[in-house]
Amino acid sequence: MDNSLITRFFDLVIAKILFPESIAKSQRGRMVIHKKIAVVDFGGQYAHLIASRIRRLGAYTEILSNEEPISNYQKYSGIILSGGPESVYEPNSPMISTQIFNLGIPILGICYGHQLIIKLLGGVVERSGTGEYGPASLQLHGTNGNSILKNFVGGEKVWMNHADEVVKLPEGFSKIASSKDCGYAVVENSSKKIFGIQFHAEVSHSEKGSVLLDNFIQICGVSKTWGIDQFLKEKIKEIQETVQPEQKIFMLVSGGVDSTVSYLLLCKALGAERVLGFLIDTGFMRKEEVLPLQKKLTLQNIHLTVRNESSLFYENLKDKSDPEEKRKIVGNLFLEARNRAVKDLDLEHGDWLLGQGTIYPDTIESGGTKHSHTIKTHHNRVEAIQKLIEQGKVIEPIRDLYKDEVRDLGVLLGLESEWVGRHPFPGPGLVVRMLAVEKKGTEKDQLEIDSYLATQGGLSGKILPVASVGVKGDRRSYANCVVLNDIETDWNTLDRVATYLSNRFSFINRVVLLPFESDLKKLNFQFTGMQLDKKCSDLLREVDFIVESVIRKLGLYNKIWQMPVVLLPIGEKENEKSIVLRPVESQEAMTANFFRMERSILQEIKIEILKIPEIRYLFFDLTNKPPGTIEWE
Repeated sequence: MDNSLITRFFDLVIAKILFPESIAKSQRGRMVIHKKIAVVDFGGQYAHLIASRIRRLGAYTEILSNEEPISNYQKYSGIILSGGPESVYEPNSPMISTQIFNLGIPILGICYGHQLIIKLLGGVVERSGTGEYGPASLQLHGTNGNSILKNFVGGEKVWMNHADEVVKLPEGFSKIASSKDCGYAVVENSSKKIFGIQFHAEVSHSEKGSVLLDNFIQICGVSKTWGIDQFLKEKIKEIQETVQPEQKIFMLVSGGVDSTVSYLLLCKALGAERVLGFLIDTGFMRKEEVLPLQKKLTLQNIHLTVRNESSLFYENLKDKSDPEEKRKIVGNLFLEARNRAVKDLDLEHGDWLLGQGTIYPDTIESGGTKHSHTIKTHHNRVEAIQKLIEQGKVIEPIRDLYKDEVRDLGVLLGLESEWVGRHPFPGPGLVVRMLAVEKKGTEKDQLEIDSYLATQGGLSGKILPVASVGVKGDRRSYANCVVLNDIETDWNTLDRVATYLSNRFSFINRVVLLPFESDLKKLNFQFTGMQLDKKCSDLLREVDFIVESVIRKLGLYNKIWQMPVVLLPIGEKENEKSIVLRPVESQEAMTANFFRMERSILQEIKIEILKIPEIRYLFFDLTNKPPGTIEWE
């Protein structure tokens, strides 16, 4: 297969059916929906989540940029201004025309959008003294019976994630709710139906967040015209109209729910004979992963081609440690393996297009909107693939859905609830759960930690010599982890301490517990090094299998959203490693709380894992998201 054919294979991959702007155009041209809400994307993690939440409440949404002609905004029954990573008082921060406030359309600003409304209309926004990341309690002011806070009673927990705050309101606005650290948590101009909220109502961790959004839908007078069943119908039609009759799809299947649902959706739209499923065994998959998946798809009358490329991945990842570099290497190796498959499977004739199981959190964490910051690059967002996407040559049929919606879609496509309910697993596999970067904390940093913990009733902590990826205020963070001793059995207290540490200290974005160890002074947490090779991969694969077996046996699996098992290069002597358990509760992966595990279960898991000679410590992650991402890298 010559280079021109290789290039042709790379270039012939599909119309960009799922960029927000192209979606909006195609859907506006095809769908007869006269009442809808626009979500203006200012680059935060949450713009598409807002749109998703509104849709699940039964109203149709479309994503718009902040630079649309004013006539485009005028077509909508309501406008929501999303959060974003910038500060509204900075010179180059994204703005929007003040003419939208004269359209007579209800407007809701969330976080950055809230602050932008205040600034543009003459109020004042400043840097907050402490910032606010995580849960906060609302205090109501005035009568809220017919406002955006209808059915709120006060005391509701909401999710904050901001470093700036409103300090003065424009004329015509009033405060209707506050929190301990935010004087203007909810504001309104009732006559113009303009509302601003500092918290994120769209995330599941905000109590009554859906109530507030539904209140806004009612204020907009938007009919209930949207559901996942309608998405399926429209998406099948869109795929059939976009993919030309002579074209076929080369679908990369990772073994997880997202790519499997995408594969089935493409098969349903085009027929299984036009979609080739291809799974690359990287050497970093879970134990007993490939064969059960093949059998599962066979029951759906779908054939999956599997190629073992583990030696290639081990070779190219040797001595690599940087998390961004690791993800990019994995993404590029997928393309190389795909290229060889084209030759071996004799696919050089015809138009073979690339399919991927990307979902929205993958794109937003990779800086996938105009104003967003990269939190971590996903393997399917490396430069080579990104270029194909920009050229309109990649089909990602579920790229605007969230995990809960993907699961609903999977059931509609005929998959069992148990199958679609599997824990999310990263496309690059275990490679992003094997940390290899050494990052020591300073003596000054340790003293600051010691000073705070001295006030916490006997708790003590040490900064571990590794770093992990996190997110604070919609920006990527890469910082150290603190381990706490285990003298406090109340999860709420540990949550409070962990939240304070990760919010208060910029050099910390993750806090872990060392279960059943009360004295850290006698322990040595030494950096022991990590190779991304078969030996370490096999070690993590076995531990991951043990953990999943235990939580399934004890009926815990379906109570946990996801439970990454992370291999750390930490021990007391050379070649020892440690394990982190990262069980979380979530609904959409954009935010998460650590899972409060029963101590007896945690002890059983610890006993089983420490039977493995190479494992020295077992840590338990106490970090919520934000500031820590669900995966450590």
